[in-house]
Amino acid sequence: MNPKIALIQMSSIFAEPEKNFSHAIELMDEAMAQKPDILVLPETFNTGFFPTDNLEELADKEGQTTKKLFSEYAKKHSVNIVAGSVTTLKNNKVFNTAYIFDKHGKLVAEYDKIHGFTPSGEHNYYQGGNKLVTFNLAGMKCGIIICYDIRFCELVRSLALKGIELLFIPAHWPLIRKNHWINLATTRAIENQMYVCAVNACSKAGDTIFGGNSLLINPCGEEICHLDEAEEVQFGTVDLSIIKDIRESINVFRDRKPSLYEL
Repeated sequence: MNPKIALIQMSSIFAEPEKNFSHAIELMDEAMAQKPDILVLPETFNTGFFPTDNLEELADKEGQTTKKLFSEYAKKHSVNIVAGSVTTLKNNKVFNTAYIFDKHGKLVAEYDKIHGFTPSGEHNYYQGGNKLVTFNLAGMKCGIIICYDIRFCELVRSLALKGIELLFIPAHWPLIRKNHWINLATTRAIENQMYVCAVNACSKAGDTIFGGNSLLINPCGEEICHLDEAEEVQFGTVDLSIIKDIRESINVFRDRKPSLYEL
């Protein structure tokens, strides 16, 4: 089986969670016409990135809305969902949280973004996570990071060493740094010999335009999907035999010398 992934490049309305949840469902319904195995949304699609005023009031309390909405949708449509990430309030602290559901509606993973984007002050408003997360989805071992996390190669390599075959990266990445986004996602795929599914928002917040250019990249660094800058849905399939072939022909994991690395 070669799982089919729907990259849902969504535009969120700043600080309007109810409208954004509804719009996410509309786009998911559109995607389901092509019968994908996995639906993937961008970062903080419920609030946009990121309201600094009354953030606690806008956040999804304990992820209740996200869990109910996407668990029911996954079960009803028999589809796996990487629900991007949402602004959540957990134990009276705000987190940037990704929830992942299997096709039976079971919550199989929960990841809190580790690295807050300090240039915009994200770390002052969101608590940072402290756990790496892997999970199985559609017959693949997967991992997830969120947006700014992509700049930390040690984090991604740590996930690769746990044996992941597909890395999800929901993001709210600005258009002005589009080249960084594309090059980092491609590099993470090549250096770790895995698939990367990087789904970016295409919203606007103040003067900041978030740049789309969502990507599905194979372990050779080849683009299976490369979306434009506007809201859209595209599809790509994952062939795990490519991972096996490249890891056997260029075995970087075998040839590593971690005793020499100072990190």
